Amino acid sequence: MVSVQESEYWRWPEQIWVDESKDWKNAEVISCGIDLGSVSTQAVIMLDGELYAYANMRTGTGSVASAEKAINAVLEKIGDMKRENIHYTVATGYGRVSVPFANKSITEIACHGRGAVYIYGDTVRTVLDMGGQDLKAIKVDSRGKVVNFLMNDKCAAGTGRGIEVVCDLLAVPITQAGELSLKVDEEPEPVSTTCVVFAKSEILGLIRKGWSKEKILAAFFNAVASRVVELLERVGVEPDFAITGGISKNIGVVKRIEDKLGLKALKPKNGLDPQLAGAIGAALFARALYLKEQKKKK
Repeated sequence: MVSVQESEYWRWPEQIWVDESKDWKNAEVISCGIDLGSVSTQAVIMLDGELYAYANMRTGTGSVASAEKAINAVLEKIGDMKRENIHYTVATGYGRVSVPFANKSITEIACHGRGAVYIYGDTVRTVLDMGGQDLKAIKVDSRGKVVNFLMNDKCAAGTGRGIEVVCDLLAVPITQAGELSLKVDEEPEPVSTTCVVFAKSEILGLIRKGWSKEKILAAFFNAVASRVVELLERVGVEPDFAITGGISKNIGVVKRIEDKLGLKALKPKNGLDPQLAGAIGAALFARALYLKEQKKKK
């Protein structure tokens, strides 16, 4: 029998993509954004402010190695682009100061605001970033400029890492957990999300009581949604509302947030991945900073 650890139920699929309809050699400005998070790392390359290529990968044990792995993966996918062909790179995220090849680092709050507008459109006014170790409620203007924000980073229970722990505990693949949690006849009371350790202990108790995996996931995601909505209400939710980060792909969490808010989250334009928001925002800042530098030189 395969053990939970061997199966790695927490593992989500890494992605590397290039828009082969574009030729980077025709671009005036090639900008790069690196979002080095606690759980995932994204490297995005944009041509004149348009998405061209990206890598979305698991963050490893070292920040520098994770950043290098992501940028190398996307350059290898492109094939004939070298790092020196990139005009400007901005790093963001948890490990942004540890990216040696970045020209500048910018906070993830600013980058997710800018990236959310690129992914969802300029009607976005409230952004929820659900990361690996923290939650951020961000209010932005039509350009993605941050006008207010609140952050909760006291515990990982309601974040990506907390969901990974629960999926491993229940032996449920993380890509299936959201759908599975909706297969309940009645919504259970939320579990405790004060701490990952407490939530884990409570879930073990529910397993002993004979609760199904569906019901336990529903109880946990109900708790995650309650915690998120509390943060959003503190900053004030103004339509249009969008979600960024890896948890935006978890329908079980997203639907419960929508139900509690009484508000539907926007859908990404052209199937863009909301997990790329931070890196996209960083790449857009990189382009603007490069153009500003060039203007000063004239």
